[in-house]
Amino acid sequence: MQEKEPVPAAKAAQRVIKKYPNRRLYDTDTSSYITLVEVKQLVMAHKNLVVRDAKTGEDITRSILLQIILEEEAGGAPLFTEAVLSNIIRVYGHAMQGFMGSYLEKNVQLFTDMQTKMAEQSPSVTPEIWAQFMSTQSPMLQGLMGNYAEQSRTMVTQMQEKMQQQTEQMLGVLGLKR
Repeated sequence: MQEKEPVPAAKAAQRVIKKYPNRRLYDTDTSSYITLVEVKQLVMAHKNLVVRDAKTGEDITRSILLQIILEEEAGGAPLFTEAVLSNIIRVYGHAMQGFMGSYLEKNVQLFTDMQTKMAEQSPSVTPEIWAQFMSTQSPMLQGLMGNYAEQSRTMVTQMQEKMQQQTEQMLGVLGLKR
């Protein structure tokens, strides 16, 4: 008789939100309708969630998250400048699209990790005090940001090297050598 392999520990339960054609969002965990603000609160609380179209079952989580970002951007304190948004749009459909997504994801993760470490080291410091401190551009802050900048620079260098390798491979396939 064959023994069944143990079932791995279930990953954190995924909260399912259904979006109905009337634009309403339904939280299946609480059996109630919720707003985008409440979805944002779930994200802020690091809840694992998925948003599904109630009719088709299609995963529309990205669309809902983008909608939350759009509302935040329109709310008066935008994170992205028009130039940044324009540059992001220009990357779509470009050979660099995959690299850009990876680059942004890694940089946001580095920034989040740095923010978490700073918060752990001084839990009594409020966001307002951090904002005031960050605006002073102290040497200590420059050192912290220097590490972040160096990691970012390394990622760009790796991206450039990979592009060069791919270009050389493509030229080789086409019979064109540099």
